[in-house]
Amino acid sequence: MTLKTNWQAKHFNELSLNELYDLLKLRIDVFVVEQTCYYPDLDGESNQLDRHPETLHLLGYQDDNLVAYLRILAKGQSYDDYISIGRVAIAKQARGSGLGHELMLEALNLCQQSFSNQAIKISAQEHLIEFYQQHGFEQVSQMYLEDNIPHVAMIKSV
Repeated sequence: MTLKTNWQAKHFNELSLNELYDLLKLRIDVFVVEQTCYYPDLDGESNQLDRHPETLHLLGYQDDNLVAYLRILAKGQSYDDYISIGRVAIAKQARGSGLGHELMLEALNLCQQSFSNQAIKISAQEHLIEFYQQHGFEQVSQMYLEDNIPHVAMIKSV
């Protein structure tokens, strides 16, 4: 039986302390611990992307557990000419159920509602190219290393 996911989109100042804790824990569990990628997940003082007033945090809860997360950045935050989706994370125990696709569909709908008719650029882990292609993204760069993990730039046009 597939659990129903409760989706919530919030700006930083709308997050509860528990939601902030949950999203930081999930990001650290996936990117730092699981992928052994030691990087400063919290953005620096000059570039506070999580706290930016236009950043949207998309959280997916099942049975009060955060199992899916990503953030959407307005044009000019990561890329001058594109909005961006990043920090895409699915809890290990929730993978393989199609939740990643559900998360992406929710994110693309949210992008259209909040940033209508704007192209989206992402920095995708190379092994996820086909996943993102299923959602309309096209690879626009060769592989590059980001935090020692192979990535490619991908764009979803309007």
